[in-house]
Amino acid sequence: MADSKPRRKKIPVPPLPFEKTIFSMEAQLEELEAQADPTPATRDSIRNMRVEITRMKREVFDNLDAWETVQIARHPERPQVLDYIELVFDEFVELHGDKAIGDDRAILTGFGKLGDEKVMFIGQHKGRDIDERTEHNYGMPHPEGYRKALSKMELAARHKLPIVCFIDTPGAYPGPAAEERGQAWLIATSLREMSRLNTPIICVVIGEGGSGGALGIGIGDHIAILQFAYYSVISPEGCAGILWKHAEHRDKAANALRFTSRDLLDFEIVDEVIPEPLGGAHRNHRQMAMNLKGSLVAAIRELKQIPEDELVERRYQKFRRMGVFEEQLATDAN
Repeated sequence: MADSKPRRKKIPVPPLPFEKTIFSMEAQLEELEAQADPTPATRDSIRNMRVEITRMKREVFDNLDAWETVQIARHPERPQVLDYIELVFDEFVELHGDKAIGDDRAILTGFGKLGDEKVMFIGQHKGRDIDERTEHNYGMPHPEGYRKALSKMELAARHKLPIVCFIDTPGAYPGPAAEERGQAWLIATSLREMSRLNTPIICVVIGEGGSGGALGIGIGDHIAILQFAYYSVISPEGCAGILWKHAEHRDKAANALRFTSRDLLDFEIVDEVIPEPLGGAHRNHRQMAMNLKGSLVAAIRELKQIPEDELVERRYQKFRRMGVFEEQLATDAN
């Protein structure tokens, strides 16, 4: 089992703006259901309210805009890597250290078991309360985190173990110490080495997929994203600061960046969108874990059927195709 610390109790948070009506109706439903001897009229009201709540959830969450998707991806109660280690994996043994600097807790690595499938797991963890976030550096890896991840991936390749990467970071740590220790070089090295590992690699964006910090463990044969996660070259706030000179325009930036799961599937950046429970993963951790586990097992079994040489070549071609476009010269009107 994992040797990480027990998960801390979740701190209740207020609903997001677009969730308020749903939460209000759920509170009314709880009051009706708590009645000791409900009348037939009350039972009818309960049934009608349940139907209405379900309808409202579908209407709201099927029509989220890009900035609302970001809010869901960053939700404090959204399941994180330690939650998934507990709920998805049947067994997990954590591996520590990069054999050079130390053990970067922003990236967790270890041997895992998914049913009959043994894998090497790599995941970015943010933390919930201030102590846990400080320990895991808010999910922003240092260079030693990428060095640790890569060494464990190379170990997996030697033993023919599939690699599973969970991406959830606002970006790699941008501090001076990280740059001095070769942050950009380590990420670039990870991109190169992951592109040629001769074992199946499955990458899943479970929350935020921020820039090179996410891409550093994001080169894989099967790229998936949870329904309300996002994957982007820059945060909406950072984009708004550059284009509009103020973060208050983050909603416009989010729409312009086209980074939602639907956009990424259309652009063929991801291969699969994993559906979230009605109302988002933060409303039902166990159901989300079941959906995720099913996707992982199916992807691993499919990729294991592909010969090693073909697997590496397909991975190379997959990323070479991204961003390709055609230009058409304007014809002379005369």
